[in-house]
Amino acid sequence: MPRILVTNDDGYRSEGIHALAEALRAIGDVTVVAPIEEASAIGHALTLRHPLRLEAIADGTFAVDGTPTDCVNVAIAQVFKGLPDLVVSGINKGWNLGDDITYSGTVAGALEGALLGIPSIAVSLRATRGDYDFSHAARTAASFAEAVLRRPLPARTFLNINVPKGLPKGHRVTVQAKRNHVTSVAERHDPKGRAYYWIEEGENAWAADERSDYHVVRAGYVSVTPLQPDLTAYDALQAVEDLSADKAAGVR
Repeated sequence: MPRILVTNDDGYRSEGIHALAEALRAIGDVTVVAPIEEASAIGHALTLRHPLRLEAIADGTFAVDGTPTDCVNVAIAQVFKGLPDLVVSGINKGWNLGDDITYSGTVAGALEGALLGIPSIAVSLRATRGDYDFSHAARTAASFAEAVLRRPLPARTFLNINVPKGLPKGHRVTVQAKRNHVTSVAERHDPKGRAYYWIEEGENAWAADERSDYHVVRAGYVSVTPLQPDLTAYDALQAVEDLSADKAAGVR
């Protein structure tokens, strides 16, 4: 059976990771290696300044006192002792859409898998108040996991899947949404009058694009976006070549 590594950024106790692992057991041998504490919005961080602990929680479940990226690397080196056949990260409590994927620990877990040459998927579910129903997201993840194992994606490509609340109307292949990103930093004061700060969401205006992940999930469909770690702005290469030539020629 395929060996599947499951991780997340909500921590190994999250109901989302347990629902995901259970759904994936129908198609492979699942091992969970996830942060010991929540590591949301930590991006693709790798721990370099303190040692990491790997704790066996239960049969096939391990916790690492680090980031999702740490979890993938420790799992490969110490649990699998080699590359798994698939990495699936999630199910995150809250969408990871558009520009916000750069902050996401959930997406980073799949990104690290892709960088290491492993087929990888990130899965997120719309945030809700009260109890979460992970059933539809888990089935969606298992379905795409089976498809990716059967027909691998191009090298260094992975899937970012976002699932609406309730029964999806279907799925759509999407592009990454863009938004007018303004972050608010609120200043407050402790009892001694010293300032401290909370980073909060500010303006949140999404660009209109019917093929974007944001538009599709808001319409009730599963969004499936192929991502890659290559951040090169290919459309800007000529502009930078021209800028570089001007600089070399002493143009001011």
